[in-house]
Amino acid sequence: MNRRADQLAITGLRWTLGLVVLLESIHFTFSPSTVHHLEKAGLPAWVRFALGGSEIVAALLFLIPAASYMGGFLLLVIFAVAVALHLLRGEFDVGGLVVYAMAAIVCMTQRAGETAAASREQE
Repeated sequence: MNRRADQLAITGLRWTLGLVVLLESIHFTFSPSTVHHLEKAGLPAWVRFALGGSEIVAALLFLIPAASYMGGFLLLVIFAVAVALHLLRGEFDVGGLVVYAMAAIVCMTQRAGETAAASREQE
């Protein structure tokens, strides 16, 4: 692929990941079924707002081009915490979170490469 097609593909991946994570985070944070699920797991109610709220902020940052690297880093931390919580509870179906994390890494490395190329061009 040429450079323009690569940029479009990465931009599409960033927007897809950001919007999917944002919508899922909103559902997680405000869904009554989440309250029941967390109570059943023995977790306090504030966990829903802490995880969901931080994921909403990270997803929004990820969608802003100037802040996408920071948002991606925050998403990676949140995904790691989510994977750890699932594994500690004996839930091993974390493949979706791993795919999300890899998509965030791809977008972050592309962004870092663009920044490095721009700084070389300015020299």
